[in-house]
Amino acid sequence: MIHFLNLKKLNQPFEAAFQKKMKQFLEGGWYILGNEVKQFETDFATYCGTKHCIGVGNGLDALVLIFKAYIHLGKLQKGDEVIVPANTYIASILAILQADLVPVLVEPRLETFNINPEEIEAKISSKTKAILPVHLYGQLCEMKAINEIAKKHNLLVIEDAAQAHGSQFSENEKAGNLSHAATFSFYPGKNLGALGDAGAITTNDDALAAVLFSMRNYGSKVKYENEIIGVNSRLDELQAAFLNIKLKQLDSENEFRRSMAKRYLSKIKNEKILMPNWDLSQNHVFHLFVIRTSNRTDLQNYLKENGIETMIHYPIPPHKQKALANWNQLSFPITEKIHDEVLSIPLNSGLKASEIQHIITTLNNY
Repeated sequence: MIHFLNLKKLNQPFEAAFQKKMKQFLEGGWYILGNEVKQFETDFATYCGTKHCIGVGNGLDALVLIFKAYIHLGKLQKGDEVIVPANTYIASILAILQADLVPVLVEPRLETFNINPEEIEAKISSKTKAILPVHLYGQLCEMKAINEIAKKHNLLVIEDAAQAHGSQFSENEKAGNLSHAATFSFYPGKNLGALGDAGAITTNDDALAAVLFSMRNYGSKVKYENEIIGVNSRLDELQAAFLNIKLKQLDSENEFRRSMAKRYLSKIKNEKILMPNWDLSQNHVFHLFVIRTSNRTDLQNYLKENGIETMIHYPIPPHKQKALANWNQLSFPITEKIHDEVLSIPLNSGLKASEIQHIITTLNNY
C-alpha cells in the first residue's frame, strides 16, 4: 500500500538529530519558553522576512490570538465582520467565532481553490473590518488584489498560511509577510511539521507582537504580573527544538514537492481527471496535490484497490457542518462543487520513484 502520508518515514532522516536534541533538552532542564523557542522565533521570522515571530500552541490558537490582540488594540471590535473563503478548513471560521467576530463566507475561484478577490469586494459592508485569505493546499492567494481592496476600504489583512510554509511570489514576498499578520500551523503532516501540535504568528507590527507575546502567556510579561486577559498557548520547547532542525530542510522539501507536482502535471493524462491549476512558479509548495473528478467515490475506490491511499480535503464544506447550523441554509455552488469533487493523492518526499510512477500509471488507466 502506498500510504497517503507516512510520517515515520518522512521524519526518519532527522531521527539522529532529534535524539541528540532530546538528550540536550533533558540535560538542560528548561522546558518552557527557553532558548529553542527563541531560536525558532528568530529563524522563522528571518525565513519569512518579518520582524517578529510569536510561537504558540497550534494554528487555531494563532488565528484566535491575532483577532483577540487586534480587539485589545482597538483595531477590531466584537461583532465586526471578517471575510473568509467558504471552502477553507473549518478552523479559519472557528477562530473568527471564538474571537466573537462574524465570519462572512466568500466563494473561491474554481481553478485555484483560493478566495476570489472580486467576490470579496461584493461582500464588503460597513461592518467589514478584516479579510482572512487562506493559502489553501499551499498556493498563495491573489495577495496584490486583496491588499489593494483592503487598502481601499481600510481593512486588516491576516493570512492563514497554515499550509503554505515557504510559498513565495519572489524572494521578498513570501507567505507570512504579505499582510498585516499571518498564522502558521506546524501540525505533523505540514511541509514544516513538528512531532505534535505547534503554531506561530508572523508580523512586522511591533505593537501587535508585544500584545501577542504577552497574551500567549497568561497576559504576562513579568511572571505573576498580568497586564491583559491572556491564555496559555506557548510553543512547546521540545517541538521548537525539532522545528529548528527541520526548518533548514524546508526549501529542499518544497522543491521536491514542486518537482513531483510538475511530473504529475505532465504525465497524468486522463479526461476524467481535472488537474490543479499552477503557473509553475514558487507560489505553490503543494502541501497537498488536489485533483478533481465527478466520480470521486469510484476513483477513490479504484485507487485503493490498486494500493494507493487518498484523502479528501475536505468532504463537507464549513457551511454544511452541524457545528455551523446557522449557516446550513446558505448556498455556495462553487464551494459545494469543490467539496464534492476534490481528491488528494500522495505527494511528499517520502515516496519512492517507483511509487510515484505507479500512481501516474494507475490514474492514467482509470
